[in-house]
Amino acid sequence: MPDRGGGPTGPRMRVGRPSRRVRTLLMTLGVLAVLGMAFTMFAGFWTDWLWYRSVDYSSVFTTTLWTKIGLFFVFGLLMAAAVGVNIWLAHRLRPPLSAMSMEQQNLDRYRMGIAPYKKWLLFGITALVGLIAGASASGQWRTWLMWVNGVPFGEKDPQFKLDVSFYAFDLPWYRFLLGFGFAAAILSVIAAALTHYLYGGLRVTSPGARATAAATGHLSVLIGIFVALKAVAYWLDRYGLAVKSSDFRATDNWTGLRYVDANAYLPAKTILFCIAVICALLFFATLWRRTWQLPVIGFGLMVLSAILIGGLYPAIVQKFQVQPNEQAKEAPYVEKNLEATRKAYGIDGTKVTDYTGTSKTEDKTKLRDDVDATASIRIMDPNIVSPTFQQLQQIRNYYAFPNNLDVDRYAKDGKDQDTVIGLRELNLAGIPKKNWINNHFRYTHGYGVVAAEGTSADAQGRPNFTESDLPSEGDLGSYEQRVYYGEKTTTYSIVGGPQKEIDYSDDNGEKTTSYKGDSGVNLSNPVNRAAYAVAFGEPQILYSGAIGEGSRVLYNRTPKERVEAVAPWLTIDGDAYPAVVDGRIQWIVDAYTTTNGYPYSSRTTLGDTTADSLTATNDNRAVVAQQNQVNYIRNSVKATVDAYTGKVKLYQWDTKDPVLKTWMKAFPDTVEPKSDISKPLMDHLRYPQDLFKVQRELLTRYHVKDATTFLSGSEVWQVPDDPTNRSGSAVPPYYLSMKMPDQKAQAFSLTTTLTPNGRDNLSAFMAVDAEAGASDYGKIRILKLPTNTTVNGPKQVQSQFNSQEDIAESIRLLRGGDSEVEYGNLLTVPLDGGLLYVEPVYVRGGGLKYPLLRKVLVTYGGQTAFENTLDEALNKIFGAEGATPEPPDDGDTTPPPTSEDPTVKQALEDAQKAFTAGQDALKENDWEAYGKAQKDLEDALRRAEEAQAAADKAGGAGGGESKPSGSPSADPSGSPSPKPSS
Repeated sequence: MPDRGGGPTGPRMRVGRPSRRVRTLLMTLGVLAVLGMAFTMFAGFWTDWLWYRSVDYSSVFTTTLWTKIGLFFVFGLLMAAAVGVNIWLAHRLRPPLSAMSMEQQNLDRYRMGIAPYKKWLLFGITALVGLIAGASASGQWRTWLMWVNGVPFGEKDPQFKLDVSFYAFDLPWYRFLLGFGFAAAILSVIAAALTHYLYGGLRVTSPGARATAAATGHLSVLIGIFVALKAVAYWLDRYGLAVKSSDFRATDNWTGLRYVDANAYLPAKTILFCIAVICALLFFATLWRRTWQLPVIGFGLMVLSAILIGGLYPAIVQKFQVQPNEQAKEAPYVEKNLEATRKAYGIDGTKVTDYTGTSKTEDKTKLRDDVDATASIRIMDPNIVSPTFQQLQQIRNYYAFPNNLDVDRYAKDGKDQDTVIGLRELNLAGIPKKNWINNHFRYTHGYGVVAAEGTSADAQGRPNFTESDLPSEGDLGSYEQRVYYGEKTTTYSIVGGPQKEIDYSDDNGEKTTSYKGDSGVNLSNPVNRAAYAVAFGEPQILYSGAIGEGSRVLYNRTPKERVEAVAPWLTIDGDAYPAVVDGRIQWIVDAYTTTNGYPYSSRTTLGDTTADSLTATNDNRAVVAQQNQVNYIRNSVKATVDAYTGKVKLYQWDTKDPVLKTWMKAFPDTVEPKSDISKPLMDHLRYPQDLFKVQRELLTRYHVKDATTFLSGSEVWQVPDDPTNRSGSAVPPYYLSMKMPDQKAQAFSLTTTLTPNGRDNLSAFMAVDAEAGASDYGKIRILKLPTNTTVNGPKQVQSQFNSQEDIAESIRLLRGGDSEVEYGNLLTVPLDGGLLYVEPVYVRGGGLKYPLLRKVLVTYGGQTAFENTLDEALNKIFGAEGATPEPPDDGDTTPPPTSEDPTVKQALEDAQKAFTAGQDALKENDWEAYGKAQKDLEDALRRAEEAQAAADKAGGAGGGESKPSGSPSADPSGSPSPKPSS
């Protein structure tokens, strides 16, 4: 359009064009920028492909990639076509322009402005919406693969009698299609309406009709499609009620139909479906009637019906039918939820047995031998002794152990024993000099396994190592000790080339090696080097002389991230653990298949359910979940990662799981059959902790089987807080070889305690057979304590430990100087109708900042012992020696008044001197002097105890306990507090 503006004009200024050299430079820079961006995108794709090929899981990469590409193009093109066709149709149906109103004259400027670019504008709009829709659709690759490969569950929901696979695999895909259809309809209506308005088909302020007949018909059809989709949504919502979550009776994420759903919402959805179908037909009828009157009336009635029928009517039913007699109305639906939830979480076979909580045998001396037969009590706490492993077996600063060690079983003298095990992994923070070569070429791997007996300690309180030193030697025999893949190995290494790696150091100096495995990606190809230089942001990879023939780059090196990468459809357990199997160190990783679509099964949030006092202080133990909220879970896969080669193997563990079978159809030949698991590997497989934590959380409510008890809430339990620390988080489950009352022999088990909701006394003891080769593997047993009597729970037991006068005095002495006292795992063992509690006590003393086992606390049947060894404590509880009675459980833990005794006072002063001498010996690493000091300390404490007993006897009934005045007692937290005056 010519410039019609007025105003003075002057001489035109000639704008000079850039010179050819400048234009060439700018063009070159532009081309280089485009090529750089293209190569960066290519580098990410290419390195991913090379990595998947290196681990022999290229089919996972290609299947996932082609699925995403297919969904991107199909749904991107569908969305682009839907919007583009409606814009084109609205333009084609534009009215001829005649005398224009002011509104149309204003719009004419825009029409004239875009006239030369109409095709480009149409292409740009459709391309933009297509890209957005395609990107969104590609993220649904899991939903698509589950729908197209779905395997029937062989179970039907109780309401609609449809196979569970419909809810788990089909319904999510139908909902995605519905959501896509809604988005396409809405965008098409908006695009068509704007086009009609721009070209005069719709008028806002112009006189006459507000819309042409063509525009009316076009928009009516689009709105009719939207309403028809709404009708489909109402129909699918009927089935969605079976997997709908709600808050019911203080139960978060209750899932399934309730009375109001079956008798109000379900018929309401059916009625609304019919209304929506009629309303859609009225909109389609405008193609012939050319009037909006009936469709608008129908749409208004649909909205009003949704409010009255879909909202008000169910509220009336809930208020006047359900609430006056809730238990009777809801009971049938609660029973369906109970059955479905127990089945979906694998807790339907749980055996609940009544347990008295009190011993049946009056003569406790007869039970001493029964303790050893009942449990192999582990006094080495894997969550405490890592610093001890670090101090005694680190050897070099560039090695480290994980913060939490693991518990496994290894045979010794033909008998399995619980073993605490850890790998000496690479710790880059401890290398002498940090630079690129040292970080990525010379220090590349850890070395060796360190293991110790779980049930014993040496005379100094150190672990009894069964595998130790560097290179490691011991009971595990010969195996490949180099650890290139581990929980602490989070950076890349380049191995196998001209640069030698540090293997380990001994008295003869530094040993070097060169990686001989076939793991990683070959860097001899210059394209690969360039791609990794871009992907890692490290240009030295491109030109470094340390990289040559045979060089390979190792990355994605933690066991959890390797398994998650090759099986992105699995949820990974938070605790991978190492085992020596067939001459190799294998990381064993438990993996789960989950779904959020099991009808009537209540949901749980994995991140919250699997959290405990260990995950609160160690993020590496957190569960890795693709979808955090689930209502079905199976430990369907056992995976291994070779610590030397990084090779990943997936084994089918649950052969009946339909979710796993679905993924095996989607990714064929990625999961090996269960029969391929070797006997040596089977010996080290165990029941996974995270699954057990999910199940114990569900069993706090779902251990009951009848609706009446469930609705009353009288049997609700809770997972107690860990009494051995102040994190305020749940107590973790503990692995322990033990025998439940109905078992004939010990079995490797995973155990936990449960308390009443809001109280600290014990409600139940729960254990699952954790040994994979056992016939009862996975069988959950619960010992239910009586509700009419009080049995002490873990927190109460810990409080009584801390409040005992003589124990508090001993702990005060152990805390002397700069020492710290740490409580180990509080283990619970059912024994002869009662419960035996055992807790190791560690001391970090003097200059040695690592814990040593100093004492063992034991309580059973009202008797408590605090001795140097487990055997001594058990002998005191069950043998001929006297035991210290627990204070009455009346909430008052204040020790009784005492009087001063000079003999006791002298003995305690001798104990203090011996303890101080021991701390000084620790600082000097003088173990001989330290051992002598410990003997003196033990002798002094024994003399104090004998003198105290003599004073008590001499004091008679009215004398109370005798103890030097001014000596401290302890509060339940273990902190010293002044003793009240006599």
